[in-house]
Amino acid sequence: MDFMQMAVAQACKAARRGEVPIGCVIVRNGKVIAVGYNQRERKQNCLLHAEIVALNRACRKLKSWRLSDCEMYVTLEPCPMCMGAILNARLRKVYMGAKSTTDLNWQTPIELQPNQEAQNILVDFFRNKR
Repeated sequence: MDFMQMAVAQACKAARRGEVPIGCVIVRNGKVIAVGYNQRERKQNCLLHAEIVALNRACRKLKSWRLSDCEMYVTLEPCPMCMGAILNARLRKVYMGAKSTTDLNWQTPIELQPNQEAQNILVDFFRNKR
């Protein structure tokens, strides 16, 4: 089974709906467990990249946010948001059909406002977990 070709089919579905044509397939033990395509425009949601849609579906199917025994096939190199989600899901491997040729077209300034209480909440949480 050609999983990348299945991702391309998802990208074509996105294009037919007026979305940026990116498709994604998540595979576990040689079987497709989730697919996704871009849906930002149709649903007016900045998070609905193909990878995020597929990751959400895979997590629901497996009833776990850990996807360490899964692989992703995506038609375009993941953006920073999607790559962060992929890393958080602990995917075993990502196969991409094309490398992105564009840089981010938007920048938002980020400023640190140190807050000891915010730091302590995290430290205490993980101390109690371990």
